[in-house]
Amino acid sequence: MQLWPYRSLPKRGFAGFVGGTAALIALPLLVMLGTPVMWVLLPFLAAAVAAIWWALARSYRDGEVLERLEISPERLRLTRRERGRPDRVWEANPFWVELHLHEGERPVPGYLTLRGAGREVELGAFLPEEERRAIAEELQRLLARSGRQ
Repeated sequence: MQLWPYRSLPKRGFAGFVGGTAALIALPLLVMLGTPVMWVLLPFLAAAVAAIWWALARSYRDGEVLERLEISPERLRLTRRERGRPDRVWEANPFWVELHLHEGERPVPGYLTLRGAGREVELGAFLPEEERRAIAEELQRLLARSGRQ
């Protein structure tokens, strides 16, 4: 099973959004062409477009997360990959793993964790609550099939 954050704005849409924003911001400058007011406004409008570009690019970098869960009868392995960080790996015997779907607002609603081998790890914190609940049901079924009753 592989989990990653949802991207509502694809890369092509990213460039289109920033380009459209720049074009809309430039419209008022057309009226000011050739006046000293244009040179006063230009740095602020350019800074606004640069800030939008930076914020969206940062959002993309922060969202480059991949969680891979492998289940076999002998072992359960969760690997979390994030840009600029070493992989974090957690392994346990699936027979002893406990799956918890925490109710309430604990970091996120429907917080999903796996406990085993002396540690508790979160799973899919970046996903919507409905998807975490669906994953919990699927994992419960897979863990039962791997030898747990």
